[in-house]
Amino acid sequence: LLTSHHCIAYFSGWLYCAFGRRYGMVLTQEAATTISAGVDGGQPWRRSFGQNVTYSDWRRDNFYRAVRQLTPRVRRLGIEFDHVSLEFRSQLDLALPGVEFVDVGQPAMWMRVVKSDEELALIRQGARIADLAAAACLEAIQSGVSEHVVAMAGQNAMVREIAATFPQVELMDSWVWFQSGINTDGAHNPVTNRVVRAGDILSLNCFPMIFGYCTALERTLFCDHVDDASLAVWERNLAVHRRGLELIRPGARCNEIAAELNEMYRGWGMLKYRSFGYGHSFGVLCHYYGREAGVELREDVATELRPGMVVSMEPMVMLPDGMPGAGGYREHDILIVTGNGADNITGFPLGPEHNVIR
Repeated sequence: LLTSHHCIAYFSGWLYCAFGRRYGMVLTQEAATTISAGVDGGQPWRRSFGQNVTYSDWRRDNFYRAVRQLTPRVRRLGIEFDHVSLEFRSQLDLALPGVEFVDVGQPAMWMRVVKSDEELALIRQGARIADLAAAACLEAIQSGVSEHVVAMAGQNAMVREIAATFPQVELMDSWVWFQSGINTDGAHNPVTNRVVRAGDILSLNCFPMIFGYCTALERTLFCDHVDDASLAVWERNLAVHRRGLELIRPGARCNEIAAELNEMYRGWGMLKYRSFGYGHSFGVLCHYYGREAGVELREDVATELRPGMVVSMEPMVMLPDGMPGAGGYREHDILIVTGNGADNITGFPLGPEHNVIR
């Protein structure tokens, strides 16, 4: 019984909108059946390759009745431990008395981290579209323009290109985070109506969503000019980024990549300003759901990179407000691990020679 957005999308092709209701997918040796609420009509059946059971709102336990009907005589049932809450688990215990529950969340994650050729082709298209969105954002950036105006330019460019490239796709959840000034201190800070000013540090983050798959492009920029202190921090972060790109290859371990890059920051006395891990797996995920946590470039992840994995390189440092060079600096490329190296599928330029916007 799969219940997460990412697993149901991965195995069925349908990405559900929860809106306070339960959703699921039952996989047996013979059948694959999604479980959806009546509010969705026939859309779940149309989007899934398999069958669908729709339950009504007339009784609170109708989702669990559908699960019982699809799992007759089952004694062991796989569920996603990392997605099932305590309340959800107690309801499953009541609905399926005597059934032993085993975790399939982690095994499903390990299945997803190595991509098929079809997935890689889709991810390449996403990277291309992210580049187009960034170009649209740069056209909109100028002193006196609000963050949300720039973000809308990139989002509109992505939606138009996704619609033209994939006529059959559902257009949903593509987004841009465009941050300026102190708002750059967090990687996931939302867009505001703050007005960009000359000399501001800027952070551009474009995320096209296609069939539930997220790709990303992130760049540090400056409006009009960059001061010397900020330029020094930016150049050092770019050096870490470029070295990180060289380290992504088959056989490399996530924690070893993080350790080497840490030493670069340590040599400059900047390690204390590092914000988070150096990158992570990409696939069926977005800012609302999914995380292939087994492939993250962190000190506590010893996973060995393998051909077919897709990972980002995205070093970030954040200097607190009031310091010379204050702000968040981050670059982000997506790489496909190949048999003898890695293919960087992000094409948008980086660095002060390209991204000081005048």
